[in-house]
Amino acid sequence: MKQFSSQPNRAVTGQAGFSMIEVLVTLLIISLALLGTAGLQAYSMRLNQGGQFRTQAVFMVADLAERIEANKPGAVAGNYAVANSGVAIAPSTACIDAACGPAALAGFDLAQWQNVVTATLPQSTWTVAHDGPANPITYTLTIGWVDRQVDTTNAAFDAGAQLGSNVAGTGERFFYTATRTIFN
Repeated sequence: MKQFSSQPNRAVTGQAGFSMIEVLVTLLIISLALLGTAGLQAYSMRLNQGGQFRTQAVFMVADLAERIEANKPGAVAGNYAVANSGVAIAPSTACIDAACGPAALAGFDLAQWQNVVTATLPQSTWTVAHDGPANPITYTLTIGWVDRQVDTTNAAFDAGAQLGSNVAGTGERFFYTATRTIFN
């Protein structure tokens, strides 16, 4: 017959409290993993917003290019040319309710487009240039904006070179340029 001992086993008593340390280490590892995941999520959201700005810029340039192509007489006359600007203008003629000539339609198109660009992209600027009265005429459309990044190491914005971060140093300036050729 087997005899039972009332004395505790020495191997079991030497491990007292070990389970509590394992739980605390596991909680530490899980909390570090969750903090890392939250940081990665925040970084991903910031990049996603930058991608959204780029996509909007492409759509807006395509919109103006289609407006230019639809109004060939106004485009040939150079009515769509806009120097470097960042301020939207009010439409001079409401071409929605009344018939407009090519110059008035070009002014209306530019006013609508500039208002959308100003409302959509932060600190936006734009340039619409054409290469003169040649046939075909090539319009060059450029949109610039500041992407909101917290930690940028770029130099301060240089207006002449159009490079660098914005005045506060809290974002980087991006540009999208496209061309559209109009045949008479």
